Amino acid sequence: MSVLMVLGGAWALCAVLQFFLWRLQKQRGEADIVDVGWAGSLGALAALYALLLDGDIIGRLCVAVFGVAWSVRLGSYLFRQRFQVPGEDERYHSLRLAWGENAQRNFFLLFQAQALLAVILSLPFLAICMSREVPSSGALIGAILLFIGSIAGEAWADSDLHAFRSDPNNRGKVCRTGLWSYSRHPNYFFEWLYWWSYVALGLQLPSGWLTLIGPAVMYYFLRYLTGIPATEARALESRGEEYRRYQTTTNAFFPWFPRHEVRK
Repeated sequence: MSVLMVLGGAWALCAVLQFFLWRLQKQRGEADIVDVGWAGSLGALAALYALLLDGDIIGRLCVAVFGVAWSVRLGSYLFRQRFQVPGEDERYHSLRLAWGENAQRNFFLLFQAQALLAVILSLPFLAICMSREVPSSGALIGAILLFIGSIAGEAWADSDLHAFRSDPNNRGKVCRTGLWSYSRHPNYFFEWLYWWSYVALGLQLPSGWLTLIGPAVMYYFLRYLTGIPATEARALESRGEEYRRYQTTTNAFFPWFPRHEVRK
């Protein structure tokens, strides 16, 4: 099976899935489901590449386990915290208002862009699952440790934030508990770290440079495009001066010890 056929099939699968999710969004008036679909698409592609391609079994098994486990954890969390919660996520609600009568057309394009992004981010899976070279023991151990650490860290960050938001006394306040005292976005950091597990596993393979696409693309999106900028803009609107103080003491992305607050 050629690479173009594999990628074409992957794109078709993701595009069809996002089309049906767009129809569901149209019925419910909530676009949150696009994020769940994106996470599910990547898990499905990891499993399909591992099953259909003829690379080394160890590499394919790692891709399947890493991809499906990550997808199930993140997808189920997003489903519970966004889609099952009444009301649309503020990001998509703002877009719906700004787009007006063009909202459905633009949401269709947004959903399809997520399908394309899933295919691009699946290139590390493809590189590993097509290679017949056996990953070294060092690469395998490093990849497993990165995978476990990133999944555990992201789950920890999500749990801290959920517990904080569940307390009515914290309404309008800034979460500084647990990992959130070391990074303003520890969930994003560990999401980015997860993609390095594929670099550790496959960089030494013939097409291993493709594994760098995952952390590079995710860092750009999380740090500069759809992640931190949008999240912090909403936080400043809702929490104002308290969040500005949080910005002066705590790193945006990479975890580090908090700085002393400078009072004017």
